[in-house]
Amino acid sequence: MKLPHLVAVLACMPFAAQAQSDFELSFSAGLGGQVSPDYFGSEDYSAGVAGGFQFGHLRLGGVEIGDPDPNATSYGWRPRGSFRFIGERTDDDSPELAGLDDVDFSVELGGGIGYTAQNFAAFADIRYGVIGHESFVGELGADAIFRPSQDLTVTAGPRMLWGSEDYTATYFGVTPAEAGASSFTAYDPGAGLVSYGLEIGATYQLSNDWSLDGTLTWDRLAGDAADSPIVQSEDSFGVSLVLMRRFSFGF
Repeated sequence: MKLPHLVAVLACMPFAAQAQSDFELSFSAGLGGQVSPDYFGSEDYSAGVAGGFQFGHLRLGGVEIGDPDPNATSYGWRPRGSFRFIGERTDDDSPELAGLDDVDFSVELGGGIGYTAQNFAAFADIRYGVIGHESFVGELGADAIFRPSQDLTVTAGPRMLWGSEDYTATYFGVTPAEAGASSFTAYDPGAGLVSYGLEIGATYQLSNDWSLDGTLTWDRLAGDAADSPIVQSEDSFGVSLVLMRRFSFGF
């Protein structure tokens, strides 16, 4: 079973000085399933494991971050952290890539700024591949927020992904050596817009500690990424369902 392309976001609250000296930590984490393309530009799909993480609250000595109330919503501008996991690409899993070098899995870490209102949210993030591709990506997104019931929240909005030259070379480039060993022509993509699309998410609160998160995505490759000889399909779709649980620790 292949690991998915996984993205997690940590929404950060303002720091607040506190007189207490105790320790408290709360966060939500979960596991589930996902169906996504075998690699960027693939027309084949595989099922894999999906995960999720969301920071809640931290109190350490006289410093407090976040809100101990899990149902609290913070409006306005806030800093945020961002994480993405990208699974490996091998010709063992995708024989049509025979002759191309395998691409190891990558872990991207970064952050940005987000804005939240009653019925709208937007963000801008920059991440770096600390493991794997060792290059920069930027992501922009916005969502309309709907609350059909007290327990159900639905979000929907556009997404755009920008990649540096090293990033596009890793996932869409073909070196002269690879061209000589494969059926692909040499290709040297540049930096720029990699993809744009839409994301629809839904969170159903099962109880105070348990929730169910679902996501539907559509992305279309753009620019040099779309022109890569590796790409079989410019459009990709994804679906995931993750069961989340809230954890709290303190002493």
